[in-house]
Amino acid sequence: MRPFDYQRPAGADEAGRLAAEPAARFIAGGTNLLDLMKLEVETPERLVDINGLGLRDIEETDEGGLRIGALVTNGDLSADHRVRHDYPVLARALLAGASGQLRNKATTGGNLLQRTRCGYFYEPTAPCNKREPGSGCGAIGGYNRIHAILGASEHCIATHPSDMAVAMRALDAIVETVKSDGSTRELTLAELYRLPGDTPEKETDLEAGELITAVRLPAPIGGTQIYRKVRDRASYAFALVSIAAAVRLADGKIETARLAFGGLAHMPWRDEAVENLLVGEAPSDALFGKAADTLLSDAKGQGDNDFKIPLVRRTLVAVLREATGSTQQ
Repeated sequence: MRPFDYQRPAGADEAGRLAAEPAARFIAGGTNLLDLMKLEVETPERLVDINGLGLRDIEETDEGGLRIGALVTNGDLSADHRVRHDYPVLARALLAGASGQLRNKATTGGNLLQRTRCGYFYEPTAPCNKREPGSGCGAIGGYNRIHAILGASEHCIATHPSDMAVAMRALDAIVETVKSDGSTRELTLAELYRLPGDTPEKETDLEAGELITAVRLPAPIGGTQIYRKVRDRASYAFALVSIAAAVRLADGKIETARLAFGGLAHMPWRDEAVENLLVGEAPSDALFGKAADTLLSDAKGQGDNDFKIPLVRRTLVAVLREATGSTQQ
């Protein structure tokens, strides 16, 4: 690990100014950043410790939702009775995401911004456009079992590792930020994250020194909520595919359907065409198969990860069966 300057700002404005330089990074729980620093994948010259800024409250909003401070730990968030009762898909995603020790350190803001777990990104001697733009993508033509089948480009096929972010995408969460100049803004998760395109090193729309201060959930949406994660082993493994689903029925038909997917793309994936296809229809395996066809119409395997395409299909059908109480086989 290389030497670095360490600062503890008194407020969010000061934190943004200190972190506005390209070689500066915010640090909170450090569950991802410190690993990257040890490997010298990340070599910040300054760490801005935001643990003294508060941002640890979970508050009810006037609209009936929740406002979650950026420094609320994954452990505290998953244990909150309001989250477990009103947003069970989020609680289940958090519990599926990591060990208890990591959940007690990892923060809400940091979880959203964790880096990909691509082995080529983590290996400084390997080509990686995300780590070193223009060097190539070692995963294309290399070992790519965990990599993307949607939204990828010829420059990068990495996936986003967060479970929490998948559930928050399904829940229409809003991210609140403060910029280095003190101004604030709000972003949906679709606006927060960027697909790789020809600039895979730019993972989010955040500016230098822009700090996530909170995540806001809308009023509870009800329905049957499911988080299913398919992985190589039962504990502490990243998703091959995950699905966050919130489905509500009325008079035997699907009234609302929210579906977000992890392990498939550079960001938590959501396709409105899939949800629109389901709404107003009676549950059936034929309908669920059409939903899978729509989701996977542009899917592309890279060899080792070709199996993800049929795996996503089977997992989506199983989740929709469970969410609708369908017994068709």
